Amino acid sequence: MQYTSFKTLSYSAAFSLVVLLFSSCKKEAADPYAGTQETETAAIADNAVNAGQSVFLVIDEESIDNGNPPNNFTSAQVNDNIAGIGQRQTLAYFQNNVGKTITLYTGEVGDEGWHALKTIPTSWINAGPTNNGLQNYIQAGPGLGSGEGPEVLLDKIPNVTPLRARGLKMLVGQTILAVVYDGDVSINYDPLNGNLQGANLGMVALEVLSVTKRTDGSSGSLPKVSVRIKDVDAAKASQLMLFSNAPKPKSSSEPFDINPPATIAAIKLVTAR
Repeated sequence: MQYTSFKTLSYSAAFSLVVLLFSSCKKEAADPYAGTQETETAAIADNAVNAGQSVFLVIDEESIDNGNPPNNFTSAQVNDNIAGIGQRQTLAYFQNNVGKTITLYTGEVGDEGWHALKTIPTSWINAGPTNNGLQNYIQAGPGLGSGEGPEVLLDKIPNVTPLRARGLKMLVGQTILAVVYDGDVSINYDPLNGNLQGANLGMVALEVLSVTKRTDGSSGSLPKVSVRIKDVDAAKASQLMLFSNAPKPKSSSEPFDINPPATIAAIKLVTAR
């Protein structure tokens, strides 16, 4: 009887160990950014929203361009007919449809359409015409879209972070203000930096309503986002914030983060300088 009891206990202990290991593996698989600074805080379901703030992003042709599904915008609707370095007019469709809800795609893993600026270079602050670097970029100041060398300050910008499923989900409820590029925003990894040179279509402001897995794209398609079009001038007049804890991808292919998670880390926003 004693031997039988010990044998039963051993089986029970082994089973418990297997369950523990399985649960641990599930947790690790569920968080592709496990161990990074962005996910060390406790996960929460909802993010605090300040109506007087806008989160600044950069969006490229993988999300907004003429002919892109699911909206198939015309050239004129997205300012493609007037695209240029330093173009900052509101995209025509978005200017004429404030309050409308639309769906946007966000690119592929390794070719993302939405990018966060986590820091502002000192060179942008020094460029003028203001003492705020982000405002200088939005106004296409010298080296930031205008002047003799209109793109001299736009290459290898540190911490330009491509957003995959987790980062996109963290934006739900936030209003974003974005400069839209006519081409790709190219990203280098290790160290993480982005090239923001190239023609611009202009600017958009969007309230992120939901982020949903795409089921009609390729195996690497990033989620679709439902957004409400907002007034660009109002967003520009709000307090502009940077998405300081946007999840940092390890490479152009890792993590293969295409599924919006059920829970997310709390978004951390810092005032743009």
